[in-house]
Formats: sequence, C-alpha cells, structure tokens
Amino acid sequence: MRTREGGRIVDEAAVIARVRAGEPEAYAQLVRAHTGIALRAAAALGAGADAEDVVQQAFVKAYFSLGRFRDGSAFKPWLLSIVANETRNTVRAAARRRTLAGREAALVEADPLIPESADPAVAALERERRAALQAALGRLSEEHRLVVTYRYLLEMDEAETAQALGWPRGTVKSRLNRALRKLGRLLPEFEPREGGETHG
Repeated sequence: MRTREGGRIVDEAAVIARVRAGEPEAYAQLVRAHTGIALRAAAALGAGADAEDVVQQAFVKAYFSLGRFRDGSAFKPWLLSIVANETRNTVRAAARRRTLAGREAALVEADPLIPESADPAVAALERERRAALQAALGRLSEEHRLVVTYRYLLEMDEAETAQALGWPRGTVKSRLNRALRKLGRLLPEFEPREGGETHG
C-alpha cells in the first residue's frame, strides 16, 4: 500500500520490510505519514487532552508488533485499531478521575481548530454543531460510535473500517445503518456526506 507523507508517496510495504530487516529509523516515515489521522482518531474516540500520549503509545506498540503485521494489508487501518484500543484503555482509566462533562469538553477541544479567517458567527455555529454531534455520539453504544467515527469522521472507506475494527464488511454495513438511524433520532440535522464528512 502507498500513502502520502507530506508531498511524497510512501511505499508502506517497503518501509515495513526495511524495519524488519534491521533499519528501525525507516519507521519514522510511517509515523510522519499517519500521525495526523491517528491524532484525529484518538480525539474522536474520546482521548481528549491525552490524544498525543495515546498516539505515541500506539506507534510504539505498532512498531513492536510489526512481526505480526500481515503482508499486503494496509498499515492505516491496522494502526488505527491499535489507536482505538489505546484510547479505550486511556478513557477507562480517566473515567475514574474525570466527570462525563470534563471528558466531553476535552473531546470537543481536541477537534481540529476552525481557521481564524472564518466568519466568527460561522465558527460559533460550527463549534455548536460539533459539540452537539459529539454529545450525540456519546449516547451511542461503543460499537455504533466506533463505526460512525471511522467511516465518517475519519473518512475511511468500508473496507478500511472493516479492517480497522476487525469486523466483516456486512457487520460494518448493518451496524453503520443502525448507528445512523439512532443518530438521526438524537440529532435530526445530522446528515453523513458521501465521501466521509458529516454536516448539519
């Protein structure tokens, strides 16, 4: 699989082969190529202010697990499944120390910032919509929250979502369908866009 790192294309299989052959510094290419989406995943799944720590730990675990990485698979979904596990562990540990309101605030603050050039009224409305979506996602079951997050917030296709979650594609479809119906009841203005993003 190939992925972009800045303006360059990274041949993931070649990089993984180099790491396995005793060239650990090559791993930095995979880290640079996937840090952005890994941070978005950790934040969207509830890591909040701990997102950077979660991602760093996920990259370390992925590095030490490269021997079990299946050749021919895409690195991104495999990495994001590790990020999801690390986030889950972090959130469970943090639940003993934080209130639900504190976790939701950290999650909303961790989302990508709206450009400063944006109209203040538009920016405020976007923040309100994002907060409403995050609150609605928090009311879904973990399985439904995961499938919506991967498919729409992280803009992964169905196959990548299935690989990242370790589910058959049919399970992704059915759980996504049920999750979107529930979100529709919780948040009537929620409409997933084709290609991944959501809007209200």
